[in-house]
Amino acid sequence: MVFGSVDDRGKVVRDFGAIEGGKQTLARLAEQMAKAPVIIERTFDAPAEMVWKAIAEREQMKQWYFDMEGFAPVVGTEFGFSVEHEGHRYVHLCKVTTVEPPRKLAYTWRYDGAEGDSLVTFDLIPEGDSTRLRLTHGGLHTFPKTPTYLRGNFVGGWTALIGTELRKFLTEAAVE
Repeated sequence: MVFGSVDDRGKVVRDFGAIEGGKQTLARLAEQMAKAPVIIERTFDAPAEMVWKAIAEREQMKQWYFDMEGFAPVVGTEFGFSVEHEGHRYVHLCKVTTVEPPRKLAYTWRYDGAEGDSLVTFDLIPEGDSTRLRLTHGGLHTFPKTPTYLRGNFVGGWTALIGTELRKFLTEAAVE
């Protein structure tokens, strides 16, 4: 805000509680931002069908992602995978909710023994000979409020998986 004088500013602070109001507004903004999904977008020099196979065929997925035991790109399919990290084992329990080859794949994502439910969505957008992949992971705010489940961990993980591992896999697959 811009005020005509120091006295005008003082009056707004004193009479209207502007500083406390500003703090409350920023706190509400932080609460809303914590609920926002993680969105990672990358464009690959590969047709949508090739990217689709990389995200929807278990044999390809385990080369860049995880070995998704029981996964099939069929709505209602339940599957899981485990990740070891810093001496802890995290069991992921998932269920396929959307399958629209070669455009969209979505599944729920939760952790065995922990509160919270989330949704992972892969959207594939053809752009000429390339494909833009938009990964959206929503519902992270429902997970426990502990360091393990910090939003930044998901941003870092998905950035590495989509931006590095999937890119490397697709580049190598295109050469073969």
